[in-house]
Amino acid sequence: MALADIFPRTRQTGPVDTIAPAFGGRPNLESDGLRELAAWVDEIAALTKPDRVHWVDGSRAENDALLREMVAEGKLIKLNPEWRPGSYLARSHPSDVARTESRTFICSEDPADAGPTNNWAEPAAMRATMRGVFEGSMRGRTMYVVPFSMGPVGGPLSHIGVQLTDSAYSVASIGIMTRVGAAVLEQIATGKPWVKTVHSVGAPLAPGEQDVAWPCNEEKYIVHFPESLEVWSYGSGYGGNAILAKKSFALRIASVIGREEGWLAEHMLLIRVIDPAGRAYHIAAAFPSACGKTNLAMLRPTIPGWRVETLGDDIAWLRPGEDGRLWAINPEAGFFGVAPGTGESTNVTAVETLWGNTIFTNVALRPDGDVWWEGLTDEPPAELVDWEGKPWTPASGRPAAHPNSRFTVSAAQCPQIAPDWDKPEGVPLDAILFGGRRATNVPLVIEATDWAHGVFLGSTISSERTAAAEGTVGELRRDPFAMIPFCGYNMADYFGHWLKMGQALRFDRAPRIFQVNWFRKGSDGRFLWPGFGDNARVIDWIVRRIEGEVPAAESPIGRLPRPGDLDLEGTDVTPEDLDELFAIDRDSWLREADLTEEFYATFDGRVPAALQAELSALRYRLQRS
Repeated sequence: MALADIFPRTRQTGPVDTIAPAFGGRPNLESDGLRELAAWVDEIAALTKPDRVHWVDGSRAENDALLREMVAEGKLIKLNPEWRPGSYLARSHPSDVARTESRTFICSEDPADAGPTNNWAEPAAMRATMRGVFEGSMRGRTMYVVPFSMGPVGGPLSHIGVQLTDSAYSVASIGIMTRVGAAVLEQIATGKPWVKTVHSVGAPLAPGEQDVAWPCNEEKYIVHFPESLEVWSYGSGYGGNAILAKKSFALRIASVIGREEGWLAEHMLLIRVIDPAGRAYHIAAAFPSACGKTNLAMLRPTIPGWRVETLGDDIAWLRPGEDGRLWAINPEAGFFGVAPGTGESTNVTAVETLWGNTIFTNVALRPDGDVWWEGLTDEPPAELVDWEGKPWTPASGRPAAHPNSRFTVSAAQCPQIAPDWDKPEGVPLDAILFGGRRATNVPLVIEATDWAHGVFLGSTISSERTAAAEGTVGELRRDPFAMIPFCGYNMADYFGHWLKMGQALRFDRAPRIFQVNWFRKGSDGRFLWPGFGDNARVIDWIVRRIEGEVPAAESPIGRLPRPGDLDLEGTDVTPEDLDELFAIDRDSWLREADLTEEFYATFDGRVPAALQAELSALRYRLQRS
């Protein structure tokens, strides 16, 4: 079926006889797939009772019309085109500024399938609750039907979905973050399976009632039904709460699909590293928030001759190939990044990406019509309008931008995006990195001895809540594989799925696994490693390990660089700093092993035996060291 058959052109009569696409109109329903979609749309419309239903075609004209309408309604502020062409600022309600993890549910039939790291709710009861809150929730509003693809449309690793939403802001954001439009309907028409996602801000309008700039509801739900592959989100218009293609589909639901189909949906950046000889290596890396993920995704190496091309900054889908390697794609089409801390000195690539065509949310507005946030420049402007629309000066004593303020921008605008970043088959991985934010204990870099040891490292990733200046292990915030908020099923079973994936790879072609820690502190409390562009020095060692160009030093916790094998030329890292960066305190690591055992125990015996064996082996090596 051709696109023209799905969205037929209608003839307009008048002085000029033109042919124009039907704007927002329902597509032709000449296939079982599209009839099934239309029946679902009708069902949700009957429940939510919108005034209008608009089928999104993904065109530039449609997007421009939506943006103009939101500006006219006071929901977006158009930024000065001289400084930030094609860009807009949204200000959310102060109660709607972040992910609502306490209101996020996995409604598996068996509560054990959700596991201890997820909020579980009984599916039938939650469906009744959802039907209750969604009843009439879109009155006075337009319901948009947004067909979207994660990954290039029709690609071998791609999956598709449809979001129904009463938020034009969400439609514009989904248009940046995914591939939207008629090409996805063509996939549905040919019978491709698709994921159902439903979203309402939960703010129906009575006849004649004036809308607000940011409609939302105090009551919030983000609900996942893994067996039927559905997402229902209510009450929030913010970020991933409303862009259901992102964390809800691309991680929580996709992780379930991946378990069934034999692949992995991961909270990982994806980069291509090119050495001075022109050799290219592909690396995926999983870091919890505030651990340098975006900076690594857009790394500018300080070592002469090295280059990094960005493939993705947040999510990667990994699938074993017929060649025995692990292949990866970035299923997203845009970046949804945290603005504060993103600046010329920390991530110049991100700043350059935001030159235009960007939707900013909850950042500050400058008098000249541009935007600002903490960290964008070293010196704040003399006056601003803050994220809540209030006058602000450096003496105000509060942040001008919300700490979780965001930018949404097309990945194609990134100046160091790989030229083939969206090729459907993806790239073969050479290495996988896991990292947390640890002031103590964890060295700068550790190489896993094999796949099972690498999965063990991923399962123990954590960050310290407190600065443990005494060198003891602080209270740890566990975030294995950086997936605690995003795994759609029991995490112990997820560990087992990782082990199974290793069996699907050729042992000599599987990516090597490493743990990194940019945040270790010395006894004097300062960071021992410069970080940022100098992290390329660790990548350099990893590449030389992959190529077999340098040996490694064996330790009880894994393989470490030998003295002199890290390229430190031009840095201020002293030999004493290096010793501290790789120091292994036997007693602290034995306590770390005890904490890992306590964490594993929360899974009621479901942690795979192979990982329990890795923990026992770690203890044995430490006790003998």
